[in-house]
Amino acid sequence: MSADGSNPYPLGITLVEGGANVAVYSENADNVYVSRFDARGRETRTELRNRTGHVFHGFVPGLVPGTRYGIRVAGPWDPANGLRFSPAKVLLPTRARAVSGSWDNSQAVFGHQLGRPKRRSDTNGKGHVALGVVVDPQEFDWGDHERPYTPLSETIIYETHVKGFTKLMEWVPEEFRGTYAGLAHPAAVEYLKNLGVTAVELMPVHQFVQDPHLQEKGLRNYWGYNSIGFFAPHNEYAATGDTGHQVDEFKGMVKALHAAGLEVILDVVYNHTAEGNDLGPTYSFKGIDNPSYYRLVEGDRAHYFDTTGTGNSVNVSHPAALQLIMDSLRYWVEDYHIDGFRFDLATTLTRQGGDASLHSAFLTLIQQDPVLARVKMIAEPWDTAGYQLGGFPADWSEWNGKFRDDVRDFWRGTPGVLGTLSQRVLGSPDIYEDSRRAPLSSVNFVTAHDGFTLADLTSYDEKHNEANGEDNRDGESDNRSRNYGVEGPTDDPAINAVRIRQRKNFLATVLLSAGVPMILGGDEIGRTQQGNNNAYCQDNEISWYDWANADWDLHAFTAALIRLRRSEPALRPEWYRHAPDVGGPDTVRIVRADGEPFADEDWGDPEARSIAFQLMHEGADSFLLLLNAAANGVEFVLPDPPGAHWELELSSDPELALNDGESVIVGETSFALFRSAART
Repeated sequence: MSADGSNPYPLGITLVEGGANVAVYSENADNVYVSRFDARGRETRTELRNRTGHVFHGFVPGLVPGTRYGIRVAGPWDPANGLRFSPAKVLLPTRARAVSGSWDNSQAVFGHQLGRPKRRSDTNGKGHVALGVVVDPQEFDWGDHERPYTPLSETIIYETHVKGFTKLMEWVPEEFRGTYAGLAHPAAVEYLKNLGVTAVELMPVHQFVQDPHLQEKGLRNYWGYNSIGFFAPHNEYAATGDTGHQVDEFKGMVKALHAAGLEVILDVVYNHTAEGNDLGPTYSFKGIDNPSYYRLVEGDRAHYFDTTGTGNSVNVSHPAALQLIMDSLRYWVEDYHIDGFRFDLATTLTRQGGDASLHSAFLTLIQQDPVLARVKMIAEPWDTAGYQLGGFPADWSEWNGKFRDDVRDFWRGTPGVLGTLSQRVLGSPDIYEDSRRAPLSSVNFVTAHDGFTLADLTSYDEKHNEANGEDNRDGESDNRSRNYGVEGPTDDPAINAVRIRQRKNFLATVLLSAGVPMILGGDEIGRTQQGNNNAYCQDNEISWYDWANADWDLHAFTAALIRLRRSEPALRPEWYRHAPDVGGPDTVRIVRADGEPFADEDWGDPEARSIAFQLMHEGADSFLLLLNAAANGVEFVLPDPPGAHWELELSSDPELALNDGESVIVGETSFALFRSAART
């Protein structure tokens, strides 16, 4: 303990009588000051005069709940060596637990002079930046709250957006729409509960920054992959404002969802921050300790090593950056009771010396952390420098992009994909089984926030991103989509019929395959983005859920699929199914439409478009899944039922034709699922 009674740990703010203990890590700074701001914006500075190792610390009087504050950091201005200190800038502390206000795009938020990047800017940041808000973590009453702890084998993920989900939901009071309180409203919670999903995966809710280039075009960052505050819930999503009450509002949302049995998974962006490259603004990390928090180019430390496509990458080879990430993860689990994390561009976090590594410090630290041991870890297994599907630890799951691509190809009639399609339905053993990873390693999806919605996947051949202001150059061009004769909406009943069938086919394939299913929020009601497959900047009706025009028939079909999966063990194996003669609790028979096993040459047949899976679980009902991606009806021979006779459970073919119980004709581009009840 220092002369003033302060401590270097824990980092950030610790409330004590009359003020707070403040500890700030900076390996290269000379001085650190805490700036308190009153209601009129007047500033009071306190220097952190004690230094233990690389931590500046001190007692700051008057730093009490509700106080707005920032820090100023003095040190060398030497961009060539990665040092970008400017005490004129008011910086957001790295561990601020709430944020008030926003940043403007003036010279005041840039550490360098605009147009003269090698020269330091001494323009005062006061009045131009967002500030941290002191909060009391003990204020919220969790009561008798309990976490759901849903087993991964029973998990069904619903990827959604805090604002977009309720912004147009008429059942939620207008003042709560588009907020944490809106998502916590009984009408919103009841909708999710009745749909049957077990977890909501929220697109980024860490404090993020609006991009200046979007604001100049009258657009906004909607997705939120532009983080700056890893400990603070984004202030714009709070119905209670940004004076610190957003913390309790967020916790209230988690509590309400948990009470309904729904887990909360956060999509987190630790791979980069909103500060961009060497020409970007100085909001926080860049001005606190640039070389510790960002990867710099070896031999050219004025510039950033970037595998994220955003201008910078967080320096996970440095202990301070790793500690920040780990402290953030533990904080959201312990203080907010979060149930899991989906890591954006997770491969970047495994790059210490440049190459992705299964034995990286990031993965090792998570593996041994007792706080994180019981929460779900999901990787987006790629970044701009490489694809790492199958390269994460055994207790992680991964967004399976091959599932998405192969299932899309199968249902749109691409030749020669039957073999890979079968692997995806079985849990992708070709990717995971050799390394003894379970099917639960695969998060199965066909649509996500990035790309077409399900309605658009079946309505457009091409992307239509003109509203983004980039002449339709942005977004993926290879979407594996089909419009079935007309680009976009149509009154043609035949085209609409095939689109509806295909939406059901995709949903069924996701929810009936081995692995962890994830559906994109709004797909169950036919949500469209008007062909925009990169709606990151569309904070408007293009992205918000259009409840007034919801397809409630599709919703009912989706809910039925989810109920079926949740109730039937044969549809959600924890390990790979094997042939009946091999044994085990879960078995599968894969046959051609004529009921015969596939020969080697059958898998290579470019015209093969149909396949049957008989899915069995010891002591439970069995199911027969028939998939027909052909442009004509196909007659499937029904195998002998293992229990009671086959009964139709679900189908996308409204005119399914049974032939005396021995065969069935499944119509063009359709699926059918039959049940054989177990004998008692």
